[in-house]
Amino acid sequence: MQPDRSGVATLQQTVPVIGILGGGQLGRMTAMAALRMGLQVRFLVPKPADAAKGLGEVIVGDWNDPEVLRRFAEGCTVVTVESEWAPADVLEPVLPEGTALWPRARTVQIIRDKGQQKRMLAEAGLPLPAFACCATLEEAQAAAERFGYPVVLKRYRGSYDGYGNFTAHTPEALLAGWNQLAQEDGLLVEAWVPFVRELAVLVARSPGGEEVLYPVVYTRQQDHRCYLVQAPAAIDPAVADEARRVARAAVEAVDGVGITAVELFELTDGRLLINELAPRPHNTGHYTIEGCYTSQFENHVRAVLDWPLGSPELREPVAVMVNILGRRSSDRPNLRGLPEALRTPGVSVHLYGKTQVRPGRKMGHVTATGSDPEDVRRRAEAAADLIARYL
Repeated sequence: MQPDRSGVATLQQTVPVIGILGGGQLGRMTAMAALRMGLQVRFLVPKPADAAKGLGEVIVGDWNDPEVLRRFAEGCTVVTVESEWAPADVLEPVLPEGTALWPRARTVQIIRDKGQQKRMLAEAGLPLPAFACCATLEEAQAAAERFGYPVVLKRYRGSYDGYGNFTAHTPEALLAGWNQLAQEDGLLVEAWVPFVRELAVLVARSPGGEEVLYPVVYTRQQDHRCYLVQAPAAIDPAVADEARRVARAAVEAVDGVGITAVELFELTDGRLLINELAPRPHNTGHYTIEGCYTSQFENHVRAVLDWPLGSPELREPVAVMVNILGRRSSDRPNLRGLPEALRTPGVSVHLYGKTQVRPGRKMGHVTATGSDPEDVRRRAEAAADLIARYL
């Protein structure tokens, strides 16, 4: 007698399967949020990914091959991206019937290319630093003279965490930066912004149009990498209102679905300029796991499924996240400082399961919550340092 498999089939049909293009820490934490809600997770990665291990089915394959992508997406309820470099544009034409892709390939493509991103936001009338998309060195030199030095040079594609960026203070430095960074279609030249602080806003948006905004946060950068995030930012309420308005308009301009991060510069007079967008969960939102009623990762999953969104409000008055960055090169992370860090009161430690350590590589983060901003920041920094000093 054959076993009755109807119950299994029904279960497979009713439990959503979240497909994730990418298997780094953002995919890891998105998967953990999905698993907590009882969902199934499937990853596609171009090479083995430590961070994704044990969190669902991991498929290693050429993710630029349409057939590999099609097979990966079969059976998924929805596919989402871990980063803007994921090949959503290759997947979309071969997407199986009944499988959704959020955000759409066009959104990912616009944000992936910094030139397209800037032009789209400018066309929407949003506040930006002066910029020029330069196809030749001569165009870049003319833009720098027009803006005044220093200027920031950025690759259109593949620039993040300080990679692919160059600040030129002189014409000679601009030439060096051009030779180092320029791609076949040139690069982006942007006026240097004399900001007083960097801010960020996360927007969760569903295909059906539901939307929630997380608190405006302050971000501190070190060596072009995010070091610390404090929620909420200690800013004038009018500036916070404007940050939310600009963020909402920016996400609408690129038709963002899921979590979209909007990074901003605040100027001395309180004006805001958009730095850049990210079409997925973001480092500036890691604090939300402990800090908010609904984390950015859970709301990303809810949004791409077009499910009701959760509250983005803070559980306590203040939350501070500090990144744990590698300090040396090693193929065996030294976690000697972890037990001591765990003795720090009121902190949560997140390590990403990475086995390769490199200077500046994000190996994890620490979040602390409480009511006194200085105390919360001190505890988060202390715990993160106890771990990082041995990495």
